[in-house]
Amino acid sequence: MKLPNKLFNYGESIISKFPIILKILEQKKYLTIYELYEHVITHFNDITEFIDTVECLYALNKIEYNNKLRRIYYVV
Repeated sequence: MKLPNKLFNYGESIISKFPIILKILEQKKYLTIYELYEHVITHFNDITEFIDTVECLYALNKIEYNNKLRRIYYVV
């Protein structure tokens, strides 16, 4: 997980990717993880960086996962 520090500036950190994912989820409401990744693939270096970002957003209660629908959504 890349967080801003002496080695990684803000632009290289996963924190800078939060708004990208949140904007997509605001527009689309419910998406599967794969659908979300298809929308943001150009903004991430690899799948690991994407998963780390999604995990952080979930830990911060900014997104939720609906087990029944198997979709993630933005928490207002």
